[in-house]
Amino acid sequence: KSPPPSGPYRLRWLAKLAELLLQELGVEEQCDVMGVSWGGGLAQQFAISYPHRIRRLILAATAMGIPMLPGRPSVLVKMIDPRRYFDGKYMARVAPQIYGGDLRRDPDAIEMFIAHARAGSKRGYRYQLMAMAGWSSLPWLWRIRQPTLVLAGTDDPLVPLINARVHAALLPHARLVEIDDGHLFLMTRAESTAGIVREFLDAA
Repeated sequence: KSPPPSGPYRLRWLAKLAELLLQELGVEEQCDVMGVSWGGGLAQQFAISYPHRIRRLILAATAMGIPMLPGRPSVLVKMIDPRRYFDGKYMARVAPQIYGGDLRRDPDAIEMFIAHARAGSKRGYRYQLMAMAGWSSLPWLWRIRQPTLVLAGTDDPLVPLINARVHAALLPHARLVEIDDGHLFLMTRAESTAGIVREFLDAA
């Protein structure tokens, strides 16, 4: 529910904003950083720009930007269309195709997602997509030395599992956990996923 941005932005600028926020809040110690889907790109950018700020990193249902190994074009077209946030019937029809996993087989999961999904402005959504244009973490993944937990759904049409396997192979200290679900496993498998995250953060 934040106001629409006044103009396009890049992930590097948002990472700087996060660093300024930590300064404003007086947070001097290292943080645990988690990024989900699009936010996983921002989490990687933050780790690259401000490595001294991060203790542990969690990347969930995300990719490395270009060259992300994308899902089917039919899925990406539906994802780009913001109508799914404004039209509940359309969302119910396309959500299983976009997000996979439990949304393919559990009508209650679709209803839960529709009840919680919130849309920003259409302009803001366009800027969000533009922020990723041309961005890639691939050349810098080797610089992320923090322990990293990579979480991925085995049936994720939007960000196929191969992306997480590439992440786990290229990040120096990564652990990959594959979850039998789709893109929204943090919602549909919240309790079990939280347990995995908690164990990772509590590790010595």
